[in-house]
Amino acid sequence: MIAMTLAEIAAATRGRLVLDGTDATPETVVDGLSTTDSREVVPGTIFFAKPGDVTDGHLFVPQAVASGAALLVVDHELATEEWSRPAPQLVVDDTVVALGDLATEVIARVRASGTLRIVGVTGSNGKTTTKNLLRAILERVGPTIAPRASFNNEVGAPVTMLEVTHETQFLVAEMGASGIGEIARLVRMARPDIGVVLKVGLAHAGEFGGIEATLAAKTEMVSDLLDTDVAVLNLDDPRVASMADKTIARILWFGLDDRADVRATGVVSSAKGTGFELHLPDGESRSVQFRVLGEHHVMNALAAAAAAYTLDVGIDTIVDGLQSVQRAERWRMEVMGGARGVTVINDAYNASPDSMSAALKTLAQISEPGGRTVAVLGEMSELGEFSGEEHDRIGLLAVRLGIDQLIVVGPAARRMHISTINEGSWDGESLYFDTPDAAFEHLETALESGDTVLVKSSNSAGLRFLGDRLGELFS
Repeated sequence: MIAMTLAEIAAATRGRLVLDGTDATPETVVDGLSTTDSREVVPGTIFFAKPGDVTDGHLFVPQAVASGAALLVVDHELATEEWSRPAPQLVVDDTVVALGDLATEVIARVRASGTLRIVGVTGSNGKTTTKNLLRAILERVGPTIAPRASFNNEVGAPVTMLEVTHETQFLVAEMGASGIGEIARLVRMARPDIGVVLKVGLAHAGEFGGIEATLAAKTEMVSDLLDTDVAVLNLDDPRVASMADKTIARILWFGLDDRADVRATGVVSSAKGTGFELHLPDGESRSVQFRVLGEHHVMNALAAAAAAYTLDVGIDTIVDGLQSVQRAERWRMEVMGGARGVTVINDAYNASPDSMSAALKTLAQISEPGGRTVAVLGEMSELGEFSGEEHDRIGLLAVRLGIDQLIVVGPAARRMHISTINEGSWDGESLYFDTPDAAFEHLETALESGDTVLVKSSNSAGLRFLGDRLGELFS
């Protein structure tokens, strides 16, 4: 974080400083990282004691103090008897709001120096992959900050924003939401120069209250952009394309459609990745050997390329960055195994109907000649009223794609198994197990040389750990 005095931080967050017993004064300077996790505290850190559903960050203040926290942001003044040393407290009404307020102030100060360019990325699928690709490109140009893992909510996004310094040239801000107004709040913090919208699908539709509410929430990414900003929009997604009427920013289209400004042709997928020809608006084109598995990730590559192009990054640097990324993220189309001829694709960090369909299509495309395709599938969560029919649809898709063996895991996903049986064209190709452990016991003896195994579910289903176990078994 940039250097700020305790008094400046208090003013930005509308908080009250408590310095009794400390060596600090209002003019004491703090420039460490910010966190809501006491385990991440190192000397100089600002620790935000965030209340949670299960526990309360205020309970971990003594641990944060012992680890060297320079400032504690709390929603009530705390007694210090059990602390290893006195530490400054900043008492605020709401620690999460204060985190966002401080991020807003820091971004504004750094932007005033005239060097920082900010890209906001949202969408029902692909945010983390696109963020990683864009970071790989922009790091080749200058100092770049981007979120760790999926830091994209009201806590993770501002924590990332607070990492910027006056030397930072690019900030990639991943922006997720589970309701109306959340992306708008993050956009007001960061004030992106470029707003990227990838896709509007059924991911989290249950939380939003339907696809139209999801569309309204994602539109918040571009509705407040200025006429000097750029909205990077997916021309292939009609819902995203409709956002062009909701922004005054300049539009830069990406997609496979021939009308897109940034597009791909000649897309060919294999177990080693995806090849395609990248075309930019200035007429330049290059061949890309993209190592991230899955044809659907080409759209994320195009989005990253479009944002980079808008930032005046040359095509050779864009291609070099895209080709340097080997996997989307941990537990996202992560290729594992290989021993005894068994390949495991662990894609069980998240799942929506769109991403589940894309992963199954990838499995069908990349299977080894003579080898079997095995799909180990769990629940797609947060679908609300759409859950039943969407699980049915995925089961039917597995049949129609000719997946050789379907393994359905967990009661919440059982409808996928039932729908394949009801299809009538399979005889034993679908098996159901209540738990990941039971599925593993079957798979460790049933998998054969030449098998390609996809493990896919929402994070809550826990199948990512099953994928890890299978990957280690065949490593």
